[in-house]
Amino acid sequence: MNGVVDEVGRALITLSIRPNTGAEPTDVKAWIDTAFNGELVMPRPMIEVARLEQSAGIEARLADGNVVMLESFACLLNWSGEDRPVEVIASDGEFPLLGIGLLIGHRLVVDYTQLTVTIK
Repeated sequence: MNGVVDEVGRALITLSIRPNTGAEPTDVKAWIDTAFNGELVMPRPMIEVARLEQSAGIEARLADGNVVMLESFACLLNWSGEDRPVEVIASDGEFPLLGIGLLIGHRLVVDYTQLTVTIK
């Protein structure tokens, strides 16, 4: 999988998601966030556009130590050519975030000289 480094230094990759096997995919440009140990976070408006269905909530511990419940939504993510079921956490943020939950077992290369991102 290949992506780019944008003008402000964010490592970005385009993901293809869909709510179920029969649905049309939606492409989402996600910011790779190696400080996030989950799989995928998306802003609520993008979740609505992709027509994802709400699933069980997820308990999360924030950086300040507080524990909160977060809304999550089920989707199929095309990951290395195969559909992978993923729980998407809803956020009030502006950008989708791809976390290390999807990167474990892969090699992430961010080349700031060539402005490229590669996940193998």
